[in-house]
Amino acid sequence: MGYTFSDFVGNFGVFLIIFSYLLLQLDKLSSSNLVYSIMNFFGASFVIYSLIDNFNLSAIIIEIFWVAISLIGIIKYIVIKN
Repeated sequence: MGYTFSDFVGNFGVFLIIFSYLLLQLDKLSSSNLVYSIMNFFGASFVIYSLIDNFNLSAIIIEIFWVAISLIGIIKYIVIKN
């Protein structure tokens, strides 16, 4: 089994999640910033995509919640902006 496209997508998703958290901790990004929620949404979505090839129930549960919570942040941002 080699390194697949699915692995690449999942690893990129992990990078997005970790990088957004790093930016948050370095005070370069606020948790109320739309970019933070979008990075987390896509990061978790990409990890979910990678789990199609290598299913792991625990991982998919946390990523589904990560996507849902990120959507709450995105919706909250849009509602507040309007």
